[in-house]
Amino acid sequence: MSYREVTMIEVKEVLRLWMKGQAKKRIAAQLGLDPKTVRRYLRAAQECGVEAGGTRELTEEQVGAVMVLLRGVSARPYGAAWETCVAQRGFIERHLQSGVRLSKVCRLLKRSGVPVPYGTLYRYAVSELSFGRAAATMPVADGKPGEEVQVDTGWMTMLEPDERGRRRKFRAWIFTPGVSRYRFVWPCFAETTKSAIEACEEAWAFYGGIFRVMIPDNTKAIVQEADPLAARINVVFLEYAQARGFVIDPTRAGKPKDKARVEKSVRDVRDDCFGGERLLDLGGARARARHWCVAEYGMRRHGTTRRLPSEHFAADELPVLLPAPEGRYDVPVWATPKVARDQHASVAGALYSLPTRYVGARLRARADSRLVQFYDAKALVKTHPRMPQGLRATDRNDFPVERTAYALRDVAYLERQADGNGELVGRYARALLNVPLPWTRMRRVYALLRACQRYGAERVNEACGRALAVDLVDMRRLERMLKAAQTAQEGTLMTKPPAARYLRPADDYALPGLTVQGMNQGGEK
Repeated sequence: MSYREVTMIEVKEVLRLWMKGQAKKRIAAQLGLDPKTVRRYLRAAQECGVEAGGTRELTEEQVGAVMVLLRGVSARPYGAAWETCVAQRGFIERHLQSGVRLSKVCRLLKRSGVPVPYGTLYRYAVSELSFGRAAATMPVADGKPGEEVQVDTGWMTMLEPDERGRRRKFRAWIFTPGVSRYRFVWPCFAETTKSAIEACEEAWAFYGGIFRVMIPDNTKAIVQEADPLAARINVVFLEYAQARGFVIDPTRAGKPKDKARVEKSVRDVRDDCFGGERLLDLGGARARARHWCVAEYGMRRHGTTRRLPSEHFAADELPVLLPAPEGRYDVPVWATPKVARDQHASVAGALYSLPTRYVGARLRARADSRLVQFYDAKALVKTHPRMPQGLRATDRNDFPVERTAYALRDVAYLERQADGNGELVGRYARALLNVPLPWTRMRRVYALLRACQRYGAERVNEACGRALAVDLVDMRRLERMLKAAQTAQEGTLMTKPPAARYLRPADDYALPGLTVQGMNQGGEK
């Protein structure tokens, strides 16, 4: 048998009519109540001091006292299983606080010889230990218009099969302003720093301005190391935030309520925006996402703000945003290449020269579409123009002067070196290099320069003059000419032996008291 619940308004009306002097049965007929119910309400009112026919008005305190008295306390006693739970309260509470599931607690009680039905244990835990009840929370203020935008990312759905029959799953960056809730969705394939910057650029173009604070989660594309007090931001994204003038305020790890405005948006966007849609490629997914943001979600009255998100944004947030960027951001590439023995470092598939003292060291490199910059700690070491993959940029000033000519095949440098040893040597060097591929004769010119150091520039000039007179352009034969001239000169010098520098008379070597003549006579005897 079911009973109709009598509301507080009906109880108050019973008491009000009774205080005006109406009969109990008339009150019951007028309100559709049972006369016994009316008499029970009036007995409770009399116990609370309410009098009929008086001039005093019925107060809320009196009605509340009557309701408390009518509600009473259930007379049904708890069973033995409940009393067992009361006796084991410490055991149950200790295990629940340590993270043990309630069903496991039930089995532990049974194992210890205290069997308790799970239903009774569950009711006891809910009513006495607050089991399963969500903790009370306080909503965070929305902040000022145009101040915060919360960002989240997650997997969406599958694209239609391509020409090879393969289907590809895509993700989406989701932006939600804290005040208007006017969402922007940007699908992508990979959750990288480059795609994060691309999504931000599209978001600023969509909103017509830049929010002052971005609140992302701890995705590695933006946050390099999570920390509730001083998170380390990815250097590429940090540089982008500085260029655009907004602040990054990442959430704490494992605290989804820090960005509650966007936390459930992944499921909503996946189901409401892309669910059941035929998406041929990523471009089609982006077009669908923009249409959903503007024409569907943006024109649907929000359950909290009770306003259309697009109109709310245009009225309150758009006028106070930072100015939108005029051009697209040039996303740089940061790397830590090692300088090889050839004094070149590889960045983004291209090679760039560096001074000799950095061979074997690791430098930080920043490459955008125009320049490549190398840093040693915080000091700028070298700047090169950006080269395509497979090419190299070489600055001859990075190499030692004595090795630059050969490494860079600098024929003009060798000609200048030969000219410095005499006119005929210079002419002979040009004659050696007078071929379709002059760099293939550079070793001959190096041999000519070494001959100048060995035999002297004057002698080599004479030999070069005799060789050029008969059109003899052969470095081997020139070397034989120089050796022959040197040998002839040395033979001429040997026909006139030089005077002995330390020659002394024979008397200096005789014993004291003897003469050279006496020594000879003694020898004859």
